[in-house]
Amino acid sequence: MLMPDDFKAYSKIKVDNHLFNKENMPSHFKFKEYCPMVFRNLRERFAIDDQDFQNSLMRSAPLTSDSQGRSGARFHMSYDKRYVIKTITSEDVAEMHNILKKYHQFIVECHGNTLLPQFLGMYRLTVDGDETYMIVTRNVFSHRLSVYKKYDLKGSTVAREASDKEKLRPADEGPKSRTMSQRLQTIKIATRFYCSIRNAKELPTYKDNDFINDGQKIYIDENNKKMFLEKLKKDVEFMAQLKLMDYSLLVGIHDVEKAEQEEMECEENDGEDDVESDGTHPIGTPPDSPSNTLDSSKPMGPGEFDPTIDVYAIKSHDSKPCQLLRTNAIQTHNK
Repeated sequence: MLMPDDFKAYSKIKVDNHLFNKENMPSHFKFKEYCPMVFRNLRERFAIDDQDFQNSLMRSAPLTSDSQGRSGARFHMSYDKRYVIKTITSEDVAEMHNILKKYHQFIVECHGNTLLPQFLGMYRLTVDGDETYMIVTRNVFSHRLSVYKKYDLKGSTVAREASDKEKLRPADEGPKSRTMSQRLQTIKIATRFYCSIRNAKELPTYKDNDFINDGQKIYIDENNKKMFLEKLKKDVEFMAQLKLMDYSLLVGIHDVEKAEQEEMECEENDGEDDVESDGTHPIGTPPDSPSNTLDSSKPMGPGEFDPTIDVYAIKSHDSKPCQLLRTNAIQTHNK
């Protein structure tokens, strides 16, 4: 049972590495975890195993996106693409403390069945006096099914069209040299990784008028429609109680037919590579590697997903041929 003080608690670690792993990590840094018991309880209610959570964040360096939020926030993703790590401000930390008790209560009452962000941990990393605040959420999109188009929908058509600049993907450039500014860490193994920056192409995010002009429609069966609308209604009512009104629906579309075509092309390329190989073992993770435990489930077919992992995903209605090719991952979120 959580106590009132748990919503104010924190834990700290000070690390002095000296010469250990100096090429990858700073010699001295401090790490702080906010409300550890509360976020652990939230992870349990979202059916996230604590060891799996740590493995996702610590086993390999995170992937880093070139995209930024309106506030200048940067986004990182765990190597297995299950969790998003977002840099936030100290003001955001204070705001999270203000709503955390009510958010936890809402998650308890709805049994974790929500389209709102699943907040899983909040941290501060201090290196040479430079403080970086971070919050970890579950990735709204599938960790294995590619999203081919995404829309940010507010239910308004006023100034709701992606600009020409927003519609363009970043150019395909070579690696860039950057000043290291984002350093990530996890509480139980606080010396695990020191984030490196990578280049990444981002999908443009379209908006309400783009959705209309593209003639997009989302077809889901009656049962999924009912559950979705019930979740959305409860989520909106909760946000109204918190007096939060700047929120939207993030819709990602996975094209099954396109994914199958790309997979066939990859297999053909792999076949060509095998012909040129020396007949030894392929490069990859050894069968006995611990990392295989994360993906030990049975193979999935085109467009299939694990609802216990891809909790936001909704399969399109089978009776609609034009939508049979799509699985929709949907989330409501405040910005």
